[in-house]
Amino acid sequence: MPVMPREPNADFNSQELKQCIKALKEIDFELAYLALLTCEGLKPLSRWEKPLDEQGLQLLQRMGLLTKQIQRTVKTSKLILETIFSRSPGYIQLYEQRFANTPIDKSAETQRLEGFLFGYPACCVNQYIHRPYAPNNLPAEEQKILFHWACRDCKITPLLLPAYKKAYNLLNSC
Repeated sequence: MPVMPREPNADFNSQELKQCIKALKEIDFELAYLALLTCEGLKPLSRWEKPLDEQGLQLLQRMGLLTKQIQRTVKTSKLILETIFSRSPGYIQLYEQRFANTPIDKSAETQRLEGFLFGYPACCVNQYIHRPYAPNNLPAEEQKILFHWACRDCKITPLLLPAYKKAYNLLNSC
């Protein structure tokens, strides 16, 4: 039975949330961070590209996230299983319709759609497509807590950073 998504602005003091975060952190710090950002609504959809077992899926669901595992292929035809999670079934469905059973590609079209789904500022996505990892004005410690590469004069990323920092600090305190 699907778990209903949590309301925006997750209760960072909730024992249930903290237990899930701790358990996810034992699997992987980045997985726990992605889950927290997605639970909080800062990322509409997240993708985990490493193996995730039933326990990991259940932890995400206990946080109020919907999950789906999507099969993809790489250039060598090797199968890859991605786990996607979101509070919204629409994002899950859109990702599945577009990417299930398809080869992984890095086309500009794919990067734009993924950027939208993952909550990246469009200006940063466009910059990344044309000039990946171009120098920006962010301090290294701020860039490292993002999942996108900020463009040089981004107006959106600085607005996201306080919420990302709050989630990152919570994760470090669990």
